[in-house]
Amino acid sequence: MPNIKSAKKRVKVNATKAAANKSRRSNLKTVLKKADIACSTGAADKAEVVKLAVKRVDQACAKGLMHKNKAARKKAQLAKKLNAAQ
Repeated sequence: MPNIKSAKKRVKVNATKAAANKSRRSNLKTVLKKADIACSTGAADKAEVVKLAVKRVDQACAKGLMHKNKAARKKAQLAKKLNAAQ
């Protein structure tokens, strides 16, 4: 544990931000997995699920969880799966 007051605060802030990032990343993985399953099984609401997944990818990119090129790649992959399923 650090002795300097500002360093102690950084430890707390970093822990809080790490927990938030972990939650967002986990949610993103879940949404992507649901979109993949919806496309592969041919679910009736696959377009809505993919639309939500694209939105969450954009949000993750805006929050800095994901590089913009990775976000673009994920969105392209989702669109490709959706078009193949239709």
